[in-house]
Parts: sequence; C-alpha cells; structure tokens
Amino acid sequence: MARHRKPSRPVFRWRRGPALALAVTGAASATAVLDGAALADPQPTLAEVEDRVDTLHRQAEEATERYNAATERAETAREELDRLRDEAARRTDELNDTRGLLGAHATARYRAGGLPPSVQLAFSSDPEGFLTGASVLDRSGDRQTRAVRAVQQQVRDIERLLAEAEEQTERLRDAEDTAREERQTVEARLAEAEELMDTLTARERERLLREEGTGGGPAAGPGAYPGAGALPDVPAPGARASAAVAFAYAQLGKPYGWGATGPHAYDCSGLTQAAWAAAGVSLPRTSQAQSGAGTPVSRDQLAPGDLVFYYPSVSHVGIYVGNGQIIHASRSGAPVRFAPVDSMPFAGAVRPA
Repeated sequence: MARHRKPSRPVFRWRRGPALALAVTGAASATAVLDGAALADPQPTLAEVEDRVDTLHRQAEEATERYNAATERAETAREELDRLRDEAARRTDELNDTRGLLGAHATARYRAGGLPPSVQLAFSSDPEGFLTGASVLDRSGDRQTRAVRAVQQQVRDIERLLAEAEEQTERLRDAEDTAREERQTVEARLAEAEELMDTLTARERERLLREEGTGGGPAAGPGAYPGAGALPDVPAPGARASAAVAFAYAQLGKPYGWGATGPHAYDCSGLTQAAWAAAGVSLPRTSQAQSGAGTPVSRDQLAPGDLVFYYPSVSHVGIYVGNGQIIHASRSGAPVRFAPVDSMPFAGAVRPA
C-alpha cells in the first residue's frame, strides 16, 4: 500500500470578508471528509472473503441436506397418501357392493311383508347407533345378519383409512413447508456468497474456486492430482464397489446442483446415491442417512467405493476412489472433481453392502 506523504503546512493570507469564510468552510469540509474516511469500514481481506464464502457454502450444504430430507419425507408421505386413498376407494366399492346385495334382499323381503332389523341396519344413516341395540343380531344367525356385520366392519375400515389419510396429508404439508424454508435458506446463503465472490478480482475468484474443497490442489479432472487418474492403489472390495467407483469417474466435470441426483448435475449425497445405485445398491438420500447405510470403516482401512463423511454435522460426503483421493460434488460453481481425502474435517466412513 502506498504511503501518504505528510502535506506541508499551507500558507494562508489573512483577508477579511468572503474569502476568509470560504477558506474556513473548505477546511471544515476537508476535515469532515477525512474523518469519514477514517470511520469507514475497511475492505475485507482476501482471506476473510474466502473464510466467509466457505462458511456460507457449508451452511448452504447443510440446508441442502435438510431440504433433501424434507423432500424425501414429502415423497414418502405423498405415496402413502395415494395408497390410503386407493384403499379407501376400494373398500367403498366393496361396501357399495355389499349394500347392493342387501338391497336386493330387502326388496324381496319388503314385498313379502317388511324388513328385518338386520337389513334396516345396513341402510341406517347411523349404523353405530343402531348397533347399540345389537341384541337383535345376537338372536339372529341368518346370512343377512352376517352381511350387516360385514357392512359395519367395512364402514369402520373406511373411517380409519380416511383418518389416516388426513394425518398423512398433514405430514405432507409439514414436509413441503420445511422443504420450502430450507430452499430459501440455501438460496440466501448462495446469493450472499456470490455477492462476496463478486468483490474479488478474476484471478482471486479463479483461485478460490480451484482451491475450495481440494486442499489447495490443482483443477479438477482426471490426472488433476498425482495418481488421480490411475487405477486405485488397492482393489475395490467387490464388483459392486468397482461399479460405484467407475460411475463416479464418469461424472467428473459435471456441475454441482443443489438437490440434484443426476444425470446432468449432482449435490454431494446425490452423487454417492447415484454411484451406488449404478451398482445395484439403494442408499438413503442424505449424507446423514447414508452414514448409517453400511459397515463403519476407519480412516486407515478405506477402500475404493467407501463413503467418506465430513464435518461434525456430517453434512458432506464423497466416494473414496483410492490413492488418497475422493470424488465429490463439492459446491455451487464447482464441478464434480477429485479432492484429497483429508482436505476436509473427517467425520467417518462406511462401506455399503
């Protein structure tokens, strides 16, 4: 930073009148400007910008995983709601069929001289109230009585299904609300990070994008690290692990997309889920859930295909590919790429079955 030379003392000619007033006013204005400059907030350093951007992306990723969990809950609730509605409709059709049979029998009995109490029950607007006097059924053993009891059970089943459907609708609504809130959090964090990135020069921005999540290593892609493009240093512990690793390699260079599960973009857990799906293994959607979907392995026992988790919140996951490297979808603005396994705080690892 250039040093400011101390200005020499100005020589004033004391004059009376407007000139003196103007000189005094000018001096006061200069003092105000200097005071304002002294009080202005200093521009953040490059290191401070990098730290803040990294924090914002960590927060966005944590919110992304919560968003993924909420959308998964919403999908499960939606599927269960559809099942309950279909079941209720089926039971209603059965009830109508049963009432139709009873109706045909009732018509015949009416012509013969009136309806028996059991058939009156089937057509009652309040079957439960009618059945409080169920002694009539205890004294009757004909087929109509059994049919009426079937109607009673069908009505109860339908009421139960409708109550469950209402509860499931509430769960769906809550999950969708949570997903919406987490989406807003992600968008806010990413927008703030992008504003900070815009304060950097093109060279600083490029360096930050290159270094973040890679421990300061070179740009992503096969061969970006020593031995990264080579075969794993140890064999994968099975054909499925080999298939998962091969899939991860094939995704290198594809963009990060929060909430994305491929095939054109991925977030961190979306990539690992898709990799193991290609190997025929179904993993949960989020990194936290994936951390319990396999046999725990220690850092020194990692083998290709293992899932490696990071940060105390277990908010990030990559797939180990050997040679001390993982492949991961790191963050918005960066592609799927290699990273040293120790480039982020290690939280654990599992070997999917």
